[in-house]
Amino acid sequence: MAVADPAALVGAISDQRAEHGVPHTASCRALGVSEAWYYKWRRRPAEPTDREVRRARLEERITHFFCRSGDTYGSPRITFDLWAEGWKVSVNTVAEIMAELGLQARKPPRRHRSLTRQGKRRGATSADSHGFAGSHRSDAHSDR
Repeated sequence: MAVADPAALVGAISDQRAEHGVPHTASCRALGVSEAWYYKWRRRPAEPTDREVRRARLEERITHFFCRSGDTYGSPRITFDLWAEGWKVSVNTVAEIMAELGLQARKPPRRHRSLTRQGKRRGATSADSHGFAGSHRSDAHSDR
């Protein structure tokens, strides 16, 4: 079954009972939802619940911190920022919300540093690139 608006499904089940006398059990089975789901949604208030409001505010703050970081902060760092604001939330919850929103942290670009800093030291020539000449090597093994 395709994802439908829960309020529309509840309305359709209720209409079947009122207009055609079809029991809720049969309508729920035909639409692929449980009776418990139907009764839960039927009692549901029209406005969002406190949990949904908190979740929406949390999503907004997570998005804010993520965008402010240049898309580099992951769930552990964003969780620390939320804790600093006074939110009581776990790293796993932040990770779940970030996944739902499609927010994936990117590693900052690596800075490749040369072993020899340019301008500080003269680079080695190819003959003595490892700090020794070929004759030194043979001298080291002459003891044998």
